[in-house]
Amino acid sequence: MNHPEVDIAVIREKLLTLDTTLREESANSEDSRDTVMLDQTSVGRLSRMDALQGQAMAKAGEQRRQLKLKQITAALQRIESESFGECIECGEWIGAKRLTWDPLVLKCIECAD
Repeated sequence: MNHPEVDIAVIREKLLTLDTTLREESANSEDSRDTVMLDQTSVGRLSRMDALQGQAMAKAGEQRRQLKLKQITAALQRIESESFGECIECGEWIGAKRLTWDPLVLKCIECAD
């Protein structure tokens, strides 16, 4: 049984909206993750370093987005299996306000400490 104090339809919609947003961000940032051209005749050393740093930051952002997408998929699976809202450590219900604020949490406040 899913958490009895949480509106599952609202949570599902929130998760699906976040999923769509992250996928759009990923598509929009694809160019910034492309290989940096290191043509030393047309670009100075500092400009190349800035480009490489920008690329590294874009790749790290994409890794965070992909992790969040996996967490969203897992939360949606918990909803379908009717275990959404149960703490993965103690099995008690996670606080309804905590779940509403962040539906990706896996532990109650006591176990999260």
